[in-house]
This record gives sequence, structure tokens and C-alpha cells, in this order.
Amino acid sequence: MSTRDLVLTALFAAIIVALGLLPPIYVGIVAVPITAQSLGVMMAGVVLGAKRGSIAVLIVIALVAMNLPVLSGGRGGMTALVAPTSGFLYGWVVAAFVTGFLSERLVNAGQSSLVQTVSFFLAAVIGGIFVLYPFGIVFAAIVADVTLQKAFLGSLFYIPGDVIKAFVAALVGRAVMVGYPLLPVRA
Repeated sequence: MSTRDLVLTALFAAIIVALGLLPPIYVGIVAVPITAQSLGVMMAGVVLGAKRGSIAVLIVIALVAMNLPVLSGGRGGMTALVAPTSGFLYGWVVAAFVTGFLSERLVNAGQSSLVQTVSFFLAAVIGGIFVLYPFGIVFAAIVADVTLQKAFLGSLFYIPGDVIKAFVAALVGRAVMVGYPLLPVRA
């Protein structure tokens, strides 16, 4: 991994952590709060690609394991790694990878801006919702001792917000592609 790649992965890990400064919003259905950090995961995948995006998320998880309060609401430590929300945390790695993988395959410089934006959006929705949610739902059901159906139904509440986050990630991906055309070049 080059120095450039290390800097970019550290930068996006910092962005994910910074998005954790926004306070979590708890809803009573499931013990999983609404946070802005999943936006950072989607952006890492869209901008950095599969490998660097998932490494950025792994850095955040390593910081959590080192008992640093980098998750939304100032959470961190080993308890954050076994809480009902932890499935989403572990799913971030795969979500960033899939989002980045799809972005690498669906988006290229020769496309129109609309096609690029829509492709980034699709990559973020597939990775950040369709891939991420099964991790969170299954883990929440096991740890919180609820049925999969209840965990699934409780998670439906979060989808509209995550669709908005995917749209924002798509706009960021498009802006980076226009403003910094060499940044998305995958190693």
C-alpha cells in the first residue's frame, strides 16, 4: 500500500469518526440508533474503492477495540463490539467493500454526470443498505434476543434515512470525480 493510500484511508477513517460527533438518535423499536457514520462508510466505498474503503472502516473498528470513544454518542471499547448494534459495525467493512467494488465497476470517467451519480447511488444503496442490514439485523436479533422478524421490521424505520445518505454519498463521489480526477484511481 502506497503512502497516498495510507493517507486516504486514514482520512476517511477520520471522516467516519468525525461523523460520530453528531449525537445518535434513538428510536424505541430497536436498540440501534440513527447515526451519520454509515454515511462515512458509504462515502469511503464510493470515493476510495473496495480495498481502501474497507481498510478505512477496519481502522475505525480498531480504534473502537482500543477503547477510544469514536462511535456516535462517545461509545467505544469491547462493550461496543458485542452490543446489539455491533452487527452494523462489523457489516460496515463488507458494506464499504461492496460499495467500493460496485463503484469501481459501474462508474468511469467517460460517462455522463447523471449516469455517474446514479451509478454511485446504486452502489451506495446496495452496499450500504442491502449488504449492511442483514449483518445488523441478525446480530441484533441474537444479542437482543428478539425474533428475526421483529429485528427486520424494526430496521425498516432506518431505510429512508439511509437512502438519503446514499444520495449524499453519490453526490460526494461525483464531486470528487470532477474535482479530483486522480483521487478515485484505484491501486
